[in-house]
Amino acid sequence: MSENKVWFITGTSSGFGRALAEEVLAKGDRVVATARKPEVLQDLVEKYRETARAVKLDVTNMEDAKSAVREAVKEFGRIDVLVNNAGYALVGATEEVSDEQIKQQFDTNVFGVINVTREALPVLREQKSGHVVNIGSVVGFSAWASLGIYSATKFALEGLSEALAAELAPLGIKTTIVEPGPFDTGGVDRAVFAENLLPEAYPSTAQLPEVFREFSNTAGDPVKAVKIIVEAVESENPPFRLPLGLPAFEAIEAKLEQVKQEISIWRARAIETNFDAVVAA
Repeated sequence: MSENKVWFITGTSSGFGRALAEEVLAKGDRVVATARKPEVLQDLVEKYRETARAVKLDVTNMEDAKSAVREAVKEFGRIDVLVNNAGYALVGATEEVSDEQIKQQFDTNVFGVINVTREALPVLREQKSGHVVNIGSVVGFSAWASLGIYSATKFALEGLSEALAAELAPLGIKTTIVEPGPFDTGGVDRAVFAENLLPEAYPSTAQLPEVFREFSNTAGDPVKAVKIIVEAVESENPPFRLPLGLPAFEAIEAKLEQVKQEISIWRARAIETNFDAVVAA
C-alpha cells in the first residue's frame, strides 16, 4: 500500500476529474476525491472503501481548501499528486459577460487553483516530493472568440504553472499543465452563457453552440486521456506541457508559427529601444 500514490483531485463529480479518480483507484492508488457535494461520490467510496475518500471542497472557499488538505493528510498521511481540475467555461464575448460572471469565472478557475495549491504545497515541501497537475485547455494557449474570459483564466494557469515549475523543481516537486482539446467530458453542458447577449455585434457567441455540437461528434475519449495523464505522472521525466488530442497539437503548433511570423516583422525596429546614449556608447 505504501508504494501506491495518494492523489488529491478537485472537481471529481464529473468529467476528467471523475474519470481520473476511477482510473487511479482501479490501478490500486489512493484518492481523495473532492467535490462541492461529496455525496455524489458515494458510489466511488463504496466501491473502493479502503482507498477512496470523498471530501467536501468548494475551491473558492479558503476554509474548505484548508480542511480538505488536512483531511487528506489525516486519512492517508501524504499527498503525492495534486490535480487541480475543478473549473467551468463561461461563454460570451468580453462585452457580453457580466461583472459577476467574470468574477465567478476567475474565482473558480484561477483563484480556486491558487487556494488549493497554496494549502497543499507545505505538505509536498515537507515530503520533498510530489507532483502538481493543473488541468488547463488548448484555449489557454490559443484563445477563441466568445471564450475570452474562459481563455484568460486558462492563460493565467499557463503562467502560474510555468512559475510553479521553476519554483518547485529545486524542492523535488514536479509540475505539469494539461492542455486538452475537445473531449466528451460534459463540460459543454455545464458551460455558463453570458447574460447580456449582443448577437448583431458578436455572432461568434451564437455560433459557439453549433461549434460545440460539431466537436461533440469527434471529441476525444476522456478515459483514454486520463490514462495518458497517469502515464505522464508516472514517467521518469514528466512533461511540463501535455497537450491532449490532435486538435490541441494542431492549434498550439499553428499559434507558435503565427507568433513567430508576427514578431519577426517588427523585430529589427522594436529592438532599437535603448537610450541614445547607450547606443552611442
